[in-house]
Amino acid sequence: MNPTILRAALVLGLLSAIGPFAIDMYLPALPAIGTSLGADTAQVQASLMAFMAAIAVCQLFYGPVSDMVGRKPPLYFGLALFTLGGIACAVAPSIGWLVAARFVQGIGACAAMALPRAIVRDGYTGADAAQLQSLLMLVFSVSPILAPLGGSLIVEFGDWRAIFYAVAGIGLFGILLIAFFLKETRPASARLESSVGSAIRGYGVLLRDRNFLGLSMIGAFGMSSFMAYLANSSFVLIDHYGLNPTQYSIMFSINAISFIGVSQLTGLLTRRYGLNAVVRTAVSGFIVVMVALALVFALGVDRLDVLAVLLFVGYGFLGLVIPTTAVLALEEHGAIAGTASALMGTLQLVTAAVVMGVVGSFFDGTAKPMVLGIAACAVIAFVLTRLTIKRTPAPLAAAAE
Repeated sequence: MNPTILRAALVLGLLSAIGPFAIDMYLPALPAIGTSLGADTAQVQASLMAFMAAIAVCQLFYGPVSDMVGRKPPLYFGLALFTLGGIACAVAPSIGWLVAARFVQGIGACAAMALPRAIVRDGYTGADAAQLQSLLMLVFSVSPILAPLGGSLIVEFGDWRAIFYAVAGIGLFGILLIAFFLKETRPASARLESSVGSAIRGYGVLLRDRNFLGLSMIGAFGMSSFMAYLANSSFVLIDHYGLNPTQYSIMFSINAISFIGVSQLTGLLTRRYGLNAVVRTAVSGFIVVMVALALVFALGVDRLDVLAVLLFVGYGFLGLVIPTTAVLALEEHGAIAGTASALMGTLQLVTAAVVMGVVGSFFDGTAKPMVLGIAACAVIAFVLTRLTIKRTPAPLAAAAE
């Protein structure tokens, strides 16, 4: 394997994981935060939604700015703000303060989540880009695997506020990572045509590109299915099924391992069958498993083992969908990769925030609303795939010969 790709995956994966780490690490503490600040479930979930909303909106600014000034300056600014936001969360005296501080933290985290996709597109396309995206996800997996475990240990032996001090330290680590290990991939010569006007025109081009929008929204509803699980799983697994924070973290990590592990097949499968074929097949498997899960719970079965097994299989299929749709969506927009990556991220996270809000409004203390929401996302992703990807071109490796 190309050592340059491996190094890029390590650095970009760690940067990409910083924002999700700030989400996953405090999930086991959500019930404790509610008790400490006298907040109900909806108010505590608002701190998560504020973080997600900030990331969704601010990508629209980070992307074009990175096209104009390069990728590294916005990353420095974002991670500095992320660190300050983490400290503000740690000293929050009320739920309102915490929600506001999480919004500020999300503005900062946005840079590290949005720009790595653009950096990948700066140097790679096709199967190499798909392989790098999947490797990036492998490194990225430290977040959903280690973060909940770390958060649960902190809650077990200390106070939930310590989680946010730890998150602030991770922000400082990200700044050092950028300074010493990340090269600028958007040289001055590539920025000559970038301006506020070109950014506005770029967004216009993207919003008229049905292929870009369709692929972005396939990824959006795939991501939303996971976000619906993320926002509700701690309440379902801890309060409904009686798991302790450590047990919850282990189950959360198992689903993440499925998602990340299967994604590592992306490079091999796309070289053999083509990106389009991989997306169509993976989305088909995803809908079959998630609809089966919804039917089981709709018929009155409420078992943790059934939930765990079917989510494990379903999120394995999703691990092939997310990186491939991202590569396909950015393939034709290298000149405005930052802008395209930003719009794709905004569409995906706004969709996820809406889905989380809708699913949360039906929360009844059981797993059923969460499961039905996940299945609905799978159905929409399947329909969008059939409308967007209507034919399968030759595999990339063959096309290059």
